[in-house]
Amino acid sequence: MAVGVRSWSSIRNLKGRDLLWLVDYTPEEIWAILDTTRMFKERFYLGERVIPVLQGRVLAMIFQKPSTRTRVSFETAMYQLGGHAMYLGWKELQLGRGETIADTARVLSRYVDGIVARVYAQKDIEELAKYADVPVINGLSDLVHPVQALSDMFTIWEKKGQLSGLKLAFVGDGTDNVLHSLLLASAKLGVNISIGSPKELRPNKEILKHAEEAAELSGAVIEFYEDPYEAVRGADIVYTDVWVSMGQEAERERKVKLLEPYRVTVDLMRYAKKDAIFMHCLP
Repeated sequence: MAVGVRSWSSIRNLKGRDLLWLVDYTPEEIWAILDTTRMFKERFYLGERVIPVLQGRVLAMIFQKPSTRTRVSFETAMYQLGGHAMYLGWKELQLGRGETIADTARVLSRYVDGIVARVYAQKDIEELAKYADVPVINGLSDLVHPVQALSDMFTIWEKKGQLSGLKLAFVGDGTDNVLHSLLLASAKLGVNISIGSPKELRPNKEILKHAEEAAELSGAVIEFYEDPYEAVRGADIVYTDVWVSMGQEAERERKVKLLEPYRVTVDLMRYAKKDAIFMHCLP
């Protein structure tokens, strides 16, 4: 699918903007990202191994939390778009010696064209963006994981040929950062989302409020179930994530006890549609 006029117009609106969470992005802007992703992917598989739209550009990657997929994705993307990615572990920066996030943001802005950060606390990514003079991308925080949700929406679109009207069932921890971003993306794009989780583990109230407002505009339905089988019934996509995220080890015993009934099994998948797909962001 070629990128249409609407998409190019929306892409221009994104120039210089941060991607901290999906609340600030309109459905048209999200579709522009998905359309452009498809265009680049088609060109890549037609033999254009490097599409130099970012030639001469440098992306700083600050990782407080280590990662396989996020790091490799950004480094590969920068290479394939003609730019260069620079990995900076948290301990390699002067942050470990007391330098502030604000000063780090100011200094890096003098050298690079963009920053992606993978951090424990959402407040840290927001402070980084506040003081940086270049766009900042949230590669994961304790609250949200917007680039994961965008990737997931693209995968669902590829596999199902549509987004609006589909049913996505999330089974597991309702406080999960990936779920928070899936909630926002689904609500904005008209994907019905059904959440199977214990009542003790429900989404962040602010995230849910934004998702409900977006769902009113798109027609998406947001439902909660304590019974995972009811949550999955008739689903087009079944999604789950790890129960205990990095940095939440103190909650392991409590969460494992609460979430033991929320495993995705062959039996559970039988309640979804026959052509349903299963998704997990890993590890």
